[in-house]
Amino acid sequence: MSSLQPFHLAIPVRELQETRTFYNTILNCKEGRSSDRWVDLDFYGHQLVLHIADNVGEENSNPVDGHDVPVPHFGVVLTMDNWNKLADRLKNHQIKFIIEPYLRFKGEVGEQATMFFKDPSGNALEFKAFKNLDQLFVR
Repeated sequence: MSSLQPFHLAIPVRELQETRTFYNTILNCKEGRSSDRWVDLDFYGHQLVLHIADNVGEENSNPVDGHDVPVPHFGVVLTMDNWNKLADRLKNHQIKFIIEPYLRFKGEVGEQATMFFKDPSGNALEFKAFKNLDQLFVR
């Protein structure tokens, strides 16, 4: 797999302090520049910006592997070890899951561990880990 450039993603949040604390404390994201209306975060090597917004989007979903996957959502592909550690940390912080941590497409191409939850502003997050990372884009 080639070396990736970091992505930049800006998302709307209802309230800045609680949401930034969630990303700092629960997800271990380091903080960069900020103002009273936005904050830059190091989201696993990518630039995530939380922006105060008056209207945070509608909820939609698509069925995947027997679950209603929230759309939109975003997240990161972790190593299996880091995924398990994050799942444990989220459970210890009593984070409510949209989809509990589980193994999706078990025994198939693209087998992956996945979990979905929301940040305090209602943005849906998915963290996953592949049994075989080479299958990330395989059809």
